[in-house]
Amino acid sequence: MLPHKLICVISLFFFFTSSLLIPPSSSSAVLSSITKDHETLLYTLSLYLNSPPQLTNLLLDLSASYSWIDCSNSSTHRSISCNSPLCSAIGSRACAKCFHSPNHDDCSTSPCVLSLLNSVTHKSSTGKAIVEWIALPVTDGRNPGQLRGFSEFFLSCSKKSLLEGLTKGVAGLAGLGRSRFSLTTQVSTSFSSTRTFALCLSGSPSAPGVAFFGSTGPYHFLPEIDLSNTLRYTPLIPNPVHSDYFINLTSIKVNGVTVQLNHNISAVDQQGFGRTKLSTVTPYTTLHSNIYNAFTETFVNESTKLNLTVTNPEEPFKVCYNADEVLDTKVGPTVPTVDLVMDSDDVFWRIFGSNSMVRIARNGVDVWCLGFLDGGIKTETSIIIGGHQMENNLLQFDLEQEKLGFSSSVLAYSTSCSNFNFTTSSNLS
Repeated sequence: MLPHKLICVISLFFFFTSSLLIPPSSSSAVLSSITKDHETLLYTLSLYLNSPPQLTNLLLDLSASYSWIDCSNSSTHRSISCNSPLCSAIGSRACAKCFHSPNHDDCSTSPCVLSLLNSVTHKSSTGKAIVEWIALPVTDGRNPGQLRGFSEFFLSCSKKSLLEGLTKGVAGLAGLGRSRFSLTTQVSTSFSSTRTFALCLSGSPSAPGVAFFGSTGPYHFLPEIDLSNTLRYTPLIPNPVHSDYFINLTSIKVNGVTVQLNHNISAVDQQGFGRTKLSTVTPYTTLHSNIYNAFTETFVNESTKLNLTVTNPEEPFKVCYNADEVLDTKVGPTVPTVDLVMDSDDVFWRIFGSNSMVRIARNGVDVWCLGFLDGGIKTETSIIIGGHQMENNLLQFDLEQEKLGFSSSVLAYSTSCSNFNFTTSSNLS
């Protein structure tokens, strides 16, 4: 029997490739499936590139300001020259002379070259800027429908070597950062839709999660639950230096007990470092050492009240408990809750055991470990909220109203991010 994820992909492929593309003048929202690779702990976003459209998998990077692909995966692209206004807008350093003297002899023939980054290995390279055809399925928040595409999607194409260290089978990287050249911004602009997108990451090895673009809701998940009604909101904090999504986290509570910190977690310096950001290429939430030490001490103290005893740690984690001592519930193992408190005490992101703990069963060991890591004292960001803590949480990034909507664990509502219905609907056009 075929696994659920493969059935979804096959269903989407045959429906979309046998349907006419919807003209870009329509204004419906679009979506993409998101899968997790359990070897790299990274997430892959699926879309359609080239003409005719070909299903393409890209690493999902919430912070990257634009997308890039291996050049061999783009067969119908058009290169951008140095004297193009688009090249000037993106700020290609290689073409800097042409921005001031566009009539320079080689400006019309020289390719617009960009700096590219593999956000996992941190290896950098260069690649030419291109525009390519892109398509995504429309959605009413319940199901996917026919493809909608546009031909002027800006991205860059790289050497194949830049893919090293990424999830197997990806063709490049999908940049969802705060930038006019990100996938999210370009989709909203081209389809005249709201500058809002939402992510629901699935930790399932067999069923995908979903991304919605150009929609503030509804977001329906089986059994007929609209998760847009579960959202609380906190401001997205502007950062002129980085394209990451920052929020103003003011304190951390464990079972209602405030973690005593001697580190200002809401401070940011002139280089844009500090504060709290979200990252899909960071597998587990990472804390500045001062925050991590105080947090784990409070967590251990509170766990003793639940009759839990710390056992030998399992790398990369430092706080672990024997699995047979920990009860299980629909929101995960019974451990102290963790609240990320925002701008006021009644606005908090609650992290239950399903997101705070990681099960490790190997070599005769079976433990639940606290899934937070010590980032050291030189970390550029005080707190990086990682992928594991985002799984089965609906996150809505509203770039028009500059706010983040968060649901806390959707398991509490008897659903999950793998419960979106990917059965295609012929009524959506």
